[in-house]
Amino acid sequence: LQHRSRDAHGCSEVNIRNDSVKPDQHRSYPCSYKDCNGKELLPVLCPYCEKHFCLRHRHQSDHECEKLDTAKPRMAATQQLVQHIIGKYNSKKNEEAKSKKRKGAKNSETAAKVALMKLKMHACGDKSLPQTERIYFQVFLPKGNKEKSKPMFFCSKWSIGKVVDFAASLASLKNDNNKSTSQKLRLCHTASGEALPFEHTLETWLSNKEYPLYNGGNVILEYLDNDVLFIEDTESYFS
Repeated sequence: LQHRSRDAHGCSEVNIRNDSVKPDQHRSYPCSYKDCNGKELLPVLCPYCEKHFCLRHRHQSDHECEKLDTAKPRMAATQQLVQHIIGKYNSKKNEEAKSKKRKGAKNSETAAKVALMKLKMHACGDKSLPQTERIYFQVFLPKGNKEKSKPMFFCSKWSIGKVVDFAASLASLKNDNNKSTSQKLRLCHTASGEALPFEHTLETWLSNKEYPLYNGGNVILEYLDNDVLFIEDTESYFS
């Protein structure tokens, strides 16, 4: 009786069975970006090259997508935008708004330079960014949010998609942009109301000739349906 248990008589079957038992392994999806060891428990697919990436490299510009220059068809969306612009400038009511915007745009660069000094004192962002790459904005948050706006700074080389993700994190906003949802969190231009494409870089819009963004200026974060390309009433965010 003293040696009846397997441990007591050194049973060889114990080691054999222990070696055959392996722990459960959860499936993970490794990032396809070069030299990145990141993994995700859920698949994060690029809709262009259809490869798996981690959340850090999910945007085209962040993983140097091989199909970065391959744009998805936007004919219907473009026609919608054209019709909106035509209707906007044909109405008398919006002619007054157009005149007001034109007058305001003339002084927007000067106003941004003045605001920049104040933003640099209060803005939050990634402290490791070089001063030469920091771009400051007063970010107006989605309607219904308790906080109306928040000063932030970003890297000029970041994609718009990365800017949105970082801003959402700083402002504690819900961000399901990596999921197939009916609404996305978008970064919008305060003058044109346009939702800036995720794949564009911030520095591209800083050098835009028609509707540039200004270092020290304003931008808007808002939840928009996938087929909506602009905000109708940008003035309502500042009143």
